[in-house]
Amino acid sequence: MKLSVLGSGGCSPIPKPCCSCRICRQAREKGIPYSRSGPALFLHGINLLVDTPAEIVQQLNRCSIDAVEHLIFTHTDPDHVEGFRVVEQIALDFRTWKNYEDKQIALVLPQYLHERIRRVCSAYGPLVSYYLQQGYIRTRKFQETTFIGAVHVTALPVDRGDQTVYIYVFEESGRKVVYAPCDIRPFPENRSEVYDADLLLIQPGIFEEGLKHGFVYPANHVSRNTLYTFPQTLALARRIRARKTVFIHMEEYWNRSHDDYLELERVHSQIRFAYDGMDLTVK
Repeated sequence: MKLSVLGSGGCSPIPKPCCSCRICRQAREKGIPYSRSGPALFLHGINLLVDTPAEIVQQLNRCSIDAVEHLIFTHTDPDHVEGFRVVEQIALDFRTWKNYEDKQIALVLPQYLHERIRRVCSAYGPLVSYYLQQGYIRTRKFQETTFIGAVHVTALPVDRGDQTVYIYVFEESGRKVVYAPCDIRPFPENRSEVYDADLLLIQPGIFEEGLKHGFVYPANHVSRNTLYTFPQTLALARRIRARKTVFIHMEEYWNRSHDDYLELERVHSQIRFAYDGMDLTVK
């Protein structure tokens, strides 16, 4: 499997608009890998796009992606769905305002997200309804597992009621990738599918020291309900026996630059921190 990390950032891009902190100044001066855009992944071969942040058009162009055939979402938080309109930008035939038939995208979603995606609206109603009507997408829902081409996909819910997030397990030719970009606590360690991955792509979790403005997370901070700390995430990766771990969804407010992450790579073996446009191959 070949994958591209289209965007390695989190809920805010790096540089954050109107921010003059050290991290954002450096990102403006140096660009990638110091700058980071919203979270998105691409699986080559099956041309599967995972999530559509606001910057998805620039990400696809920057990485020279020439076709998107399938789209899946991890959840419907804005930083993962703001760019949903990319399906129109890809598939629209302006002569008819309908679709190019050969560019229609399959929106493949677990049942819960198939219903929840209808909450993503414009002034005219649910976006998914309009995109279906125009022929930009077709939809396919599944319960827990499905195939996209030759890739077996398992959707594992991180169940928090109305804020359920999905972790995806992609398997092909005996190789396994676990994708867990955001709000992954409590991680489904009771599921055998998450064990022994060739590649784990996961949010690093909370960094508790060196944060902007001298901030210290209180014990009851809301983020502690959805994220582990960085040491806890490292321990999780060891428990589920991930052969290689790549951290994604890095947040601006953690106050860490690309150089800081490289230093952590030197300290901890078998981990890497992603950057925009990073290509990964699982053999």
